Amino acid sequence: MSYAVTYSRAYVGIEAPLVSVETHLSGGLPALTIVGLPETAVRESKDRVRSAILNAGFEFPSKRITINLAPADLPKEGGRFDLAIAVGLLAASGQLPIEEVKTYEFVAELALSADLRPCPAILSAAMACQTNNRVMVVAPLNAAEALMPQQSKVISPANLNQLSQWLLYPEQQQLPTVAAPEPIPAQAFELLDVRGQEQAKRALIIAAAGNHNMLMCGPPGTGKTMLAQRLRGLLAPLSEAQALELGAINSSLGVFDAATWRQPPWRAPHHSASAVSLVGGGRVPRAGEISQAHHGVLFLDELAEFPRHVLDGLRQPLESGEVHVSRAAYQSRLPANFRLIAATNPCPCGYYGDDLVSCRCTPTKVANYLQRLSGPLLDRIDLQVAVQRPSAQALLAPQTGISTAQAKQQVLHAQAIQLKRVGQLNGHLTGVALERHAALNQPEAALLSQAIANLNISPRGIHKVLKVARTIADLEASAKIKKPHLLEALSYRRLDVLSQESQQI
Repeated sequence: MSYAVTYSRAYVGIEAPLVSVETHLSGGLPALTIVGLPETAVRESKDRVRSAILNAGFEFPSKRITINLAPADLPKEGGRFDLAIAVGLLAASGQLPIEEVKTYEFVAELALSADLRPCPAILSAAMACQTNNRVMVVAPLNAAEALMPQQSKVISPANLNQLSQWLLYPEQQQLPTVAAPEPIPAQAFELLDVRGQEQAKRALIIAAAGNHNMLMCGPPGTGKTMLAQRLRGLLAPLSEAQALELGAINSSLGVFDAATWRQPPWRAPHHSASAVSLVGGGRVPRAGEISQAHHGVLFLDELAEFPRHVLDGLRQPLESGEVHVSRAAYQSRLPANFRLIAATNPCPCGYYGDDLVSCRCTPTKVANYLQRLSGPLLDRIDLQVAVQRPSAQALLAPQTGISTAQAKQQVLHAQAIQLKRVGQLNGHLTGVALERHAALNQPEAALLSQAIANLNISPRGIHKVLKVARTIADLEASAKIKKPHLLEALSYRRLDVLSQESQQI
């Protein structure tokens, strides 16, 4: 006899594997064989399943058993198949009702004692179960994650015995309610703590309001990292759809946190990060830092210290909002709609252009240091801000200026204008939408033409200037882009000027 138990695969876009259990009535010693490209953890599941079934008080079938994990050409990993294999065996041997089992999806690892243990990638499976109106069976520690999609149907028995009671007497059971953990407030740093740096703080508000990429360049100790950290307090909570997208990514990596799942992500990898860890990939395709920053912020401190080939891997995702990982064995498409915030020194010693400390670098070293940042990458950064050393008076003066709460109100108001106008933030405007909503009158168009000639701005750079100017106008609640808006947007092309200066030294 044979029986199949379906299992929802956690990776988006991959066919859901099918766990098929077949018992052979032929004689001989009992044996359990797993086929379908199982890796070591999956092959070892036969020992976990056998022990769990016996410890739960069931009879392990004394026949030759073949477990087929379809599709056959897809590698299988992890312990998530344990429960489906055990239930399939019990159903095939008549110890559990087959018709009742067919309405469930089983995703859990089994302990030798028959307890259910958690496994990663539960949220994606829960979303698939919700779409197909299926009841999901998970370990208790995975219950809160499985219930994140609205109207999910989840049961979370502690062990195989509780599950069998549920399946044998379904009319006596009710779907349990699992309380979601209390949300943890996002860590918000106060903008008033940054003394001076008014232009950089203004650029930070613009970056938050329009979903723009931003690069800060200046000497060490001038507050670049402090400014980047303040961006977290300016971002709105994720919508449920956005949170589910990000949660599915984190769930596949085993780092899902139900208490923080509505908070915009903040990723800050060290400059020694490899290209695979940043972009994604590997022998088994895994999301990288840019995918974990989906709908949030990727902060790269000491940008020029990253290997150039690693940084160049960001160029396509910055434009498309997704990354295509192609290898000989597979092709994967991972979401990567992130906001890049970066900081760098202008030279190896860090003091090129500083008013108080003399730069010790030769002109060649300065030029070579800036060339670590490729032109195509800089062209994709909307805001390029010079962060200079604040004066002693500014450092010792009382807190003044705009607070984080006030800045967030400005950001949310500007975003509401953008979403009402076109349904997306200005950083995502392209093509016809950009031409329509960032159109210039004749005086502003003449000003932009002159700036293009003086700064050698590329066509992509021109679009970046227009997007930033549109956001500045939205912050001022202006229907049209005016000359002050355009001038301010052009002032945020710092690296274009600095790069030309280094080449002329």
